[in-house]
Amino acid sequence: MKITGLEAFTADGGWRPFCFLKMTTDEGLVGWAEFTESQRNKGLSTVIKAMGDRVIGQDPRAWAKLTAILYAGTRLSFGGMNQQALAAIENCCLDIAAQAAGVPVHALFGGALRERVPLYWSHCGNFRVRHARFFNEVLGVPPLDSLDAVKALGREVRARGFSAAKTSPVLFTEEGPRTVNPGFIPAGMDFAWRADAAVVSGIIDQLMAFRDGLGDDAALMMDVNFSFKPEALRRVARAAEPACLAWMEMDLHDPAALALVRGGTTTPIASCESLLGRRACRPYFEAQAMDVAIVDVAWNGLAESVRIAAQAETYEVNVAPHSANGPLHDLMSAHFAAAVPNLHIMEIEVDDVPWKDDFLTSPRRIEAGEIIVPTGSGWGATINEDALAARPWRGH
Repeated sequence: MKITGLEAFTADGGWRPFCFLKMTTDEGLVGWAEFTESQRNKGLSTVIKAMGDRVIGQDPRAWAKLTAILYAGTRLSFGGMNQQALAAIENCCLDIAAQAAGVPVHALFGGALRERVPLYWSHCGNFRVRHARFFNEVLGVPPLDSLDAVKALGREVRARGFSAAKTSPVLFTEEGPRTVNPGFIPAGMDFAWRADAAVVSGIIDQLMAFRDGLGDDAALMMDVNFSFKPEALRRVARAAEPACLAWMEMDLHDPAALALVRGGTTTPIASCESLLGRRACRPYFEAQAMDVAIVDVAWNGLAESVRIAAQAETYEVNVAPHSANGPLHDLMSAHFAAAVPNLHIMEIEVDDVPWKDDFLTSPRRIEAGEIIVPTGSGWGATINEDALAARPWRGH
């Protein structure tokens, strides 16, 4: 079997694109992977095409060898978009290898340890603020414009069968609600990554309102990304302790600084979603910088993600797949979550476009806040190209 071509597709995901990679073979088998191309990594599809030219004529079932060859070719510029491109190609190969063997992808890594994977509702309420017009006019979702609305959203999470949710900072002011992420997004950028008293108190008001709606028995997380420097992170994490968070998710480029934050609070810390590969993760594990390691299957590739999980387990750390984009990404993450022993929980977008599953030939199965692990060959579903053609991405 030989790889004959690679083709990228971009479909309408509402406020962001869903990106898919198709790999064809001379024996008729087709493999798919989802990748993420956004304002933060524009040009990834071009990198994939350039890297993909090197695998034409190769056997996709020998995915480990192909990955090693591609990695060797990018060693001088490892990480970033090179690693994300490599991951997309590897994930396509895994889909084909599993289909050729007539097994699910997770069977290539020892099989499923669990049939159902617990989920948490990601970005809960944040897109209702950041993309309020789209949510109101297209999806018919009321605005998140007050702390009372946050409480109601917490009740909605439980009513829809979820017992875990993650949000990001939103401040409710006289001018209206606004998201807070000064070190990560252009709006409200603070180059010093600070958090004044108003920001800290606003975050705590939001968390306590969410906790009121969710109830004491639900898992509540807060994601501040690259928003703050360590001194601000310590203050926010300490102030959040009454909310009894399952974790506060944060990112720093210095493992020791992150470990210092973790050591200064009883709030559990999650991190590492932006890291690519075991070599990048190892210093954070060695510094004991986090309680939960976030791993992205689309960015790392499933094989490397499994290796990161195995590395994390040697440091007594559980993992949670980063899965906040399209439908195939969810299935890929479900295979990862099924195959690794040290799973904490899996991320998923619930506030999403209603046509999301139209892009799959078989929809994701989500029941009572859990995703059912696919049992069909490959990822358990393939991509509906007619749906891609019907809903092309035309920009936000």
